[in-house]
Amino acid sequence: MPEKIKLTIAYDGSAYVGWQLQPNGVSIQQCVEQALLQLSGEQIRIHSSGRTDSGVHARGMVCHFISERVLPLTAWREGLNRFLPQDIAVRAAEKVADDFHARYSATGKHYRYTLLRDSVRSPLERRTSWRIKAPLDLEVMRLACTALTGVHDFTAFRSSACSSLVTQKEVYTISLTEADALIFVDVHGSGFLRHMVRMMVGTLVEIGRGRRSVENLELMLAEPAYALAAITAPPQGLCLMSVDYGTRSPV
Repeated sequence: MPEKIKLTIAYDGSAYVGWQLQPNGVSIQQCVEQALLQLSGEQIRIHSSGRTDSGVHARGMVCHFISERVLPLTAWREGLNRFLPQDIAVRAAEKVADDFHARYSATGKHYRYTLLRDSVRSPLERRTSWRIKAPLDLEVMRLACTALTGVHDFTAFRSSACSSLVTQKEVYTISLTEADALIFVDVHGSGFLRHMVRMMVGTLVEIGRGRRSVENLELMLAEPAYALAAITAPPQGLCLMSVDYGTRSPV
């Protein structure tokens, strides 16, 4: 009897064109589906909780698939990891109910964006952070985070390539945490438009540099057509930390 399996996957997105299958390069999805073919002998299409762009990382991307093969969960995890490259790893495999869907069952996501405050480039953090040389006013940035929290029309915070018909999203929380030279911007929300988190972070950095006011940010939410366009933070600082599924539990 076919089983529906949920995978939680971590990856360094530096070498890939993003999560989704694309004709112009190797994607994370392509690597996982190839590993599934090698492990199970089946051509399996996986369905993810969303997509990440080229250069974006993940600690907790979720996907699901249906297989005719019945294997122990440890075999799905360890077997797939044997066929995956070193920069992609299955962290967990779970059997889920027939009505589970990695995308449509999700109730929220947690993204983290990492900023590096340093006048000198960092060879170790160059693939996982955005280096900011100018001083940042973290207090005014935290004030701006308060303005972004809640239900808003985020039209001003999406790329021109975004195809979503629904631009109203709820941001549950945004926090800024310092760890030596690093600043972590943690964003929890119901869902996100394409480039939304990166554009939010880009705007916060402009505010922290004194190049944009909190009032301008508020105008971007209230009257996006009349506001100064947001800048998009580079992809390498962004990481999908986890996907939430409410009270839904594995079978």
